[in-house]
Amino acid sequence: VQLVESGGGSVQAGGSMRLSCATSGFALNTAFMRWVRQAPRKEREGVASIENDGTVGYADSVKGRFTISRDNAKNTLYLQLDSLKTEDTAMYYCSKGQQRGQGTQVTVS
Repeated sequence: VQLVESGGGSVQAGGSMRLSCATSGFALNTAFMRWVRQAPRKEREGVASIENDGTVGYADSVKGRFTISRDNAKNTLYLQLDSLKTEDTAMYYCSKGQQRGQGTQVTVS
């Protein structure tokens, strides 16, 4: 199993960004996948999830602003981040069970 995140960067508050997670070693549409984030001095937070049947879920802190999706043909998981706030600043990881990638930094100023 390999998970490789990309798409992070710096953006002003109110802006948008799309994160990608390229996966390999398993069929994406058979897995429960999550996006989690870790900010300095804060606990890790699960922000979005997608089940194998496509059911999605969101943390209250991002509901209505973030959208999780996947492209099964490309084996890629996405997280669309809209209406970004400074408190969204964190390292974002995609995860499958206990496994996660190296993360991609999102900085909102």
